[in-house]
Amino acid sequence: MLGTFQQSQLRIEIEATQIAIRDSLLQSGKLRHWLWPQRLPAGLPEQLHQGLTFVSWTGPVAIQHQVEVAQPNCLRMLLSQGIDGYHEWYWGEGWVQSRLEGVSLLPLNLGQTLSLLRLRQFICSDSLKVKVVS
Repeated sequence: MLGTFQQSQLRIEIEATQIAIRDSLLQSGKLRHWLWPQRLPAGLPEQLHQGLTFVSWTGPVAIQHQVEVAQPNCLRMLLSQGIDGYHEWYWGEGWVQSRLEGVSLLPLNLGQTLSLLRLRQFICSDSLKVKVVS
């Protein structure tokens, strides 16, 4: 694999329940909405689960994901192709943490930061829709 070894760990606060955060990370339909510019393949199951393998695209770069752990408060994926490494997510009531390590030509810290900000924006706008409707 060409590139440099990179590692990044970020944690942010989100005004959301653990369930809302979990659903945004494990439900492929919600994941697809906020993970832009990364594109997920059609035909993913509704819920990410252990053993699932899929390829996403960031521009012309393919990244293979193998879900190693998918639990109510943790998601860990082994990455290959465009990133050789892993991505871990942990969350709880009002917070989410992401840890990313790998060898890649992509700027992993920048991508991780943008992903967390988009996740927070998505969850906050999604919770506003629920409040307006109810």
